Amino acid sequence: MPTLSNPHDPYSGYNFWVEWDGIVHAGFSECSGLTATRNTSDYREGTDKSLGKRKVPGLNDYGNITLKRGFTDNQELWEWHKKLQNGETDRRNLSIILADDKGEEKIRWNLENCWPTTWNAPDFNATSDEISIETLELVHEGITIG
Repeated sequence: MPTLSNPHDPYSGYNFWVEWDGIVHAGFSECSGLTATRNTSDYREGTDKSLGKRKVPGLNDYGNITLKRGFTDNQELWEWHKKLQNGETDRRNLSIILADDKGEEKIRWNLENCWPTTWNAPDFNATSDEISIETLELVHEGITIG
């Protein structure tokens, strides 16, 4: 059995923050949807003697990012969403940063040209003691790791 020359423990998923314009704007309890996909197309030439089709690379596609946070009187996320509802383009570059258990930045996903596509107010339930959660869904046009 092979031995690892330099084993690394994986990072925990709870130590992260989100920033844009170099500023941490809000503490989020959840961040999901950080995906990148390369679409494919089927292709076959008329003179191709094989019985199958070839797969050729298509366009890049990126999943929507969903951010959740405890609802407060900070209206920043709503105001960003409202600008777009009013027809004002407000695309921002955003970073999702993962830290180790000491709080030191370990990896940064940089998202290009983000804007909110969906904002959700919290659900309310008088028989629950849960925190009210605000949700913002963002679209973006690319991911780099830095």
